[in-house]
Amino acid sequence: MFDEWFRRHKERWFTPLALRLGRSVSPLAITLTALAIGLAAAFAASQAAWSLAVSLWLGNRILDGLDGTLARVQKRQSDLGGYLDIVLDFTVYAAIPIGIAVALETRATWLVTSVLLATWFVNAASWMYLAAVLERRGAGATSRGELTTVTMPRGLVAGTETVVFFTLFLALAPHYVLLAWIMSAGVTIGIGQRLVWAARNL
Repeated sequence: MFDEWFRRHKERWFTPLALRLGRSVSPLAITLTALAIGLAAAFAASQAAWSLAVSLWLGNRILDGLDGTLARVQKRQSDLGGYLDIVLDFTVYAAIPIGIAVALETRATWLVTSVLLATWFVNAASWMYLAAVLERRGAGATSRGELTTVTMPRGLVAGTETVVFFTLFLALAPHYVLLAWIMSAGVTIGIGQRLVWAARNL
């Protein structure tokens, strides 16, 4: 919901660092480092090392924001880079809740984790296919002036909200079940928003 606002500000925040790095570090190296740190956050969560997990998760998000800015500064943007960025993001998004469920080890935790991942699965289909249709129609990211490889149709819960929810999951692990149900509901509403938009506009 706040992704467009966040991307504009993120670009301003990260551009000085990207310029400082110059061509000494490749965007792909940043992307792969972000993956490693994100998976480390999931492992830390599985060991109930909550403070470490929060720190690693936020490190993952910072690097995920930096790689795109660095690619633009170096003029090394590519379809492969954008593709890997999304696939590896979703790898971390899946790993974090599973790590939390492993640590908490309750039936309620595993149930809500299953529901959360199921809503994410459907949500991914709802925005990715819609994005593909919009790109094919010439109404994609470039035409909209978006700072992403492909357009990302709005939903109630998107990237910015995911950062907030996952941070809360790790920082407030005893409340994970409630928070995950709330996020699952928000994601479901976002799916509905896109279905309604698609029915009216496609």
